[in-house]
Amino acid sequence: MPLLGAIVLLIQFSFVYHVFKTGRPYWWMFIIMAFPVMGCLIYYFVEVYPGSRQERQAHKAARRLIKKLQPDADLKKRAEELEICGSVDNKVALAGECFNHQMYTEAASLYESCLQGAFAKDSAVLFGLARACVEGEDWEKAEAALARLQEDAPKHRPLDVRLLVARTLQGRGRNDEAQAAYQALLPEFVGLEARFRYGELLRQLGQQEAALQMFNEVIAHAKRFASSLEDERQWVVAARQAVTPGR
Repeated sequence: MPLLGAIVLLIQFSFVYHVFKTGRPYWWMFIIMAFPVMGCLIYYFVEVYPGSRQERQAHKAARRLIKKLQPDADLKKRAEELEICGSVDNKVALAGECFNHQMYTEAASLYESCLQGAFAKDSAVLFGLARACVEGEDWEKAEAALARLQEDAPKHRPLDVRLLVARTLQGRGRNDEAQAAYQALLPEFVGLEARFRYGELLRQLGQQEAALQMFNEVIAHAKRFASSLEDERQWVVAARQAVTPGR
């Protein structure tokens, strides 16, 4: 029992330290010390958990569940909003939902319809158009949209734009240029997508050993930085599938 008491006391002091370190109200100290276990639990769920990574993950899981139960709810809502008011904001919102539902042609058409008047050179709209065209494998339109984006808004998400350029070169069969674009991008790009896409290009070119190295780098990153994988998980899963024998 003395050992258990010492452990509880250590936990209490840790929570008290957190109170002072983070600038929480000092009265939390009295609750924590007066109610050894319950006080710590109350403090955690009231002050710590709401901003924690665990809570963010719980919210993301809840949103994914809602999406599965009502997959088209947001799309329907955005379409209704556009029907009521044909503003650029509503068009962009609907285009984003179309993109999320892999309706890339529709997304591109909506983005294109926004490129007039004050929004003729809007960087977010141009980027959305370029991205929709790349995902929809409309390489000619993608190339034109990316050229406009680089000319009119060269500072808008430059690394993401360069990745889209590399994918467009690959899609158009300009593999030497695509390979050079990926190689120049990799040292600067934050995230796993560029490495995975470059691995796909290498495999497409028959460079199996180099492709496997890229895929294994993606997997190794996943092991080292497991806490930051939420938005990168699809590339890790795809890389693991790519190195599976028989694929």
